[in-house]
Amino acid sequence: MKNVVIIIPAYNEELTIKDVLVDFWSYPNKGAYNYKIYVVDNNSSDKTSAIARHTIAQHNINGEVVFVKRQGKSNAVKYVFQKIDADVYIMIDADSTYWCEDIDKFIHPILNDDVDMVIGDRISSGHYSQENKRMFHGFGNSLVKKMINYIFKADLKDIMTGYRGFSKRLIKNYPILCEGFELETDMSIFCLEHKFSILEVPIKFTERPNGSISKLNTYTDGIKVILTILNLFRNYKPLQFFSWIGSTLLVLGLISGIFPIMNYIETKYVTQVPMAILAVGFVTTSMLSFSIGLILSSVRRFHNISFELRRLINSDN
Repeated sequence: MKNVVIIIPAYNEELTIKDVLVDFWSYPNKGAYNYKIYVVDNNSSDKTSAIARHTIAQHNINGEVVFVKRQGKSNAVKYVFQKIDADVYIMIDADSTYWCEDIDKFIHPILNDDVDMVIGDRISSGHYSQENKRMFHGFGNSLVKKMINYIFKADLKDIMTGYRGFSKRLIKNYPILCEGFELETDMSIFCLEHKFSILEVPIKFTERPNGSISKLNTYTDGIKVILTILNLFRNYKPLQFFSWIGSTLLVLGLISGIFPIMNYIETKYVTQVPMAILAVGFVTTSMLSFSIGLILSSVRRFHNISFELRRLINSDN
């Protein structure tokens, strides 16, 4: 029997954690797998842990509550990824917005079709636009999606969804280096860069119930996600990243150089010395940026070769 684990990172979700546990334990095909649910209490200050433990005992759920003190969704999920060995990992949010009725869409492709990451697509089904009451969340999701698709030449529909399934192969090769809600973005880009197979499936989505408050801050967390994308762009595609910077600096240098050049043509002497120095500085920095991109691109290539060799060794074991 294959091992399937459900990971529910939870931070102050006392209003919804019981419903989520009961719903995902109602999975009708759980007897076909070694099916277990892990609630990861990420330093909650309310009754999340107590309610989760009571629900597990009351409904005879094959589950466990683990405590991770270090704040951040990524830290909570990392604990389970490192400690638990499974064939399929399903990650869901504890806010009662995702539903067990879609779970076969995640398990079957990973076990039968050799898919590494299954993404629950809330967008294509139209559920997210109908249920989402936070205007800027929709705008932020769209912006992040367009940035990633453009930079990494992808066609993903829903980047920020918290309902995902992962293969053992992916989990054992993926280092979690982020801290919080950037996890979904980081994992998506990692899979795109390292050619892990991705499948998006339409899912049901409902807004949080009344009284349940989102821990996401539209502005601060949105900025963190965008900075994460730019940082990963720099790390994964350094030649393109530094070429963009170099091209911008070169254009600025050419524009700045027009004035002293025109001045020299007219007077045979450069009187706009500061502007000339600025132009030379822009052009020199531009060349330096291109050079950094070339060097880091070579380093990145050797890193990718090392990663692929390590993945082959791990697959043989």
